[in-house]
Amino acid sequence: MEQVVSTEARTAPQQPRTFAEFLQQYDGAHAEWVNGEVVPAMPVSIEHQRSSRFLYTPLSSWVDYHNLGEVYHPPLLVKLPLPEGREVAREPDIVVILNSNAGRFEAQYFDGAPDLIVEIVSPASRHTDRFVKFEEYETAGVPEYWVIDPDRRYAEFFQRDAAGFYRVAFGGSEGVYRSRVLEGFWLEVGWLWARPPLWGVLKQLGLG
Repeated sequence: MEQVVSTEARTAPQQPRTFAEFLQQYDGAHAEWVNGEVVPAMPVSIEHQRSSRFLYTPLSSWVDYHNLGEVYHPPLLVKLPLPEGREVAREPDIVVILNSNAGRFEAQYFDGAPDLIVEIVSPASRHTDRFVKFEEYETAGVPEYWVIDPDRRYAEFFQRDAAGFYRVAFGGSEGVYRSRVLEGFWLEVGWLWARPPLWGVLKQLGLG
């Protein structure tokens, strides 16, 4: 998710908002909530939209076909379970929530750690997605985190180990990544940049 902080916001700090106030005042808006601060989203690029659509289709088709759970794209707000009084609600680009997930859906958000999160980065969001959100998702207990960078044509796939830390399961521009959360699901990373016809991708995955 791309974010922007206005010049006004930088010069005049926001008044902290409770999560309830955020939900009421920003209902229907694309924004995230970080320790009382509202972080609005900026419009995403066409490249971002194309990458998101391409990846969402095989993921959602796989999950639906095998009746594993549900796959979401924005707007779905995720309130992460973080320690030490930290409160964060993010709006990832793609969220996978399996049937076995212990979290719960509230009226306006999901409360808990999804099973898989995908962020499609842009130059403006690269640091936030790769470092800030990386630490949040790791700490919250999200088992898999994918960082897709279409501008650099590079993808990193992280899997959480037994100690609770992300390890790089795959990083690169080409090759095959195999998910641990979605057993049997694999992805030819080069597809993310070449974007072959989706019907052909689904057929190779045994879904067509």
